[in-house]
Amino acid sequence: MRMTQMLVRSGLTVAAAAALPLTLTATQAAAVNTAINVTTSGTTVQVTTSDCATRSNGSMGNASLLSSSQANFAQGRQATLSGTSTSQAAAWSSVTTGTYTVIVVCADGTTAGTQSVTVSPVSSPTISATATATATATATSTASPSRGVMGGMGGGTKDYGAATYAAGGVLVAAGVGATVWVLRRRAKPHRL
Repeated sequence: MRMTQMLVRSGLTVAAAAALPLTLTATQAAAVNTAINVTTSGTTVQVTTSDCATRSNGSMGNASLLSSSQANFAQGRQATLSGTSTSQAAAWSSVTTGTYTVIVVCADGTTAGTQSVTVSPVSSPTISATATATATATATSTASPSRGVMGGMGGGTKDYGAATYAAGGVLVAAGVGATVWVLRRRAKPHRL
């Protein structure tokens, strides 16, 4: 029984050791495919990479934006990579709707990567009367008070005059006087 457990454990260890190089190879292959990152924002396309850290004649490399009818790097809209040794980027603005291919070539002539990107049409917002009323109500409800919250006053924001405070003081004094009178009267013995 003990020998069987040892054989099973050692067999699992050998299997894991054999699978390790395959896992590392798959991870390296995945890293090659993600050497560039292409994003879109409206009509702007941007590519970033960290593979073109070496400068040659002051340049880190170029990126090209190819439409579906263009076949090679030279035919596309080219942009120079700029950035630091850890991150390089290029961008194209006013790109029309369609599917494009982005290719990045480093200054040393190596290709950092190729990726397809789709630029969606920019929709212009339509504002109806209901949306305008909602937007106005939202702006009104989220506005902050000009004087802030008066925490010590229980959140009240109205400033009362001196007459109001004087009348309140008279009522408090009358209440205290009445309380003292009732308590003193109850303390005296009752005579029949």
